[in-house]
Amino acid sequence: MAKVRIFADSISDIPQEWIMKYKIGIVPLYIVFENQSFLDRIEIDTHEMYKRVEESGKLPKTAAPSPSDFNRIFSPAIENGEDVLFISMSSELSSTYQNAIIAAREFPAGRITVVDSLNVSAGTAMIVLLAIRAAAEGQSALSISEKIHKLRDEVQLNVLVNGLDYLHKGGRVNNLQHLVGSILRIRPILYVRQGRVFSGVKYRGNKERVLRKLLDSILSHIHRIDHDQIIIAHTLEAESAEWIRNIILEETCIRDVYIIEGGCAICSHSGPHSLAISFIMKLNPF
Repeated sequence: MAKVRIFADSISDIPQEWIMKYKIGIVPLYIVFENQSFLDRIEIDTHEMYKRVEESGKLPKTAAPSPSDFNRIFSPAIENGEDVLFISMSSELSSTYQNAIIAAREFPAGRITVVDSLNVSAGTAMIVLLAIRAAAEGQSALSISEKIHKLRDEVQLNVLVNGLDYLHKGGRVNNLQHLVGSILRIRPILYVRQGRVFSGVKYRGNKERVLRKLLDSILSHIHRIDHDQIIIAHTLEAESAEWIRNIILEETCIRDVYIIEGGCAICSHSGPHSLAISFIMKLNPF
């Protein structure tokens, strides 16, 4: 049985440390500013993206990798005798998954397995981490894929957005909502469920108070949360992410709490100073 190489797209926000340690392949999305497009994490980073948004007042769009992009990135692994397991961002939010399926048909049957994470950012990273461990145990790509399908609806992602500016620029919040929200210092929570993004609780107040409320709402279900790991993703909020990590480790039996940084693809929607927490709502089958 061939060794399984794990791939993910750049909206998974897999940290460079994991990429190097586990030899994870990353397929970059495109960050598009009007007539210019950049490869996420390769030709543009979050600091450059925020600078461009500030100068232009407009958000970039994201575009999926093409089938030919996937073909080019998968080919070296196949030629090296490895099987590929590509874990895609949610198919409800992008054509990335479908384009990977198209590319997979160009290779011998069974060499490339494409699975829909039904998630983004830390939620997808959670699934990638589990897949890496399963591959290290010698499990096949098909076996890992089947387990992801059983698990993925239990992977939760809660995103605390710092304000309404980026949601307003992206057309998700109208002018009046933006004005009122800014006056009241509203910080909305976005949820990813079954591959789609939903708006949830809207917190008010300073950052510390809101973070504690978010954390309390999650920890109130601690008896139902898998105790192996939690992943915190942030954009320009490293100190807050570390604060959350320390509280989780001090107040719960969670074994590992990882911190990752959000990249351009996710930050173009959530904006700067956002925080996301991903966890699993039941013991996983891996």
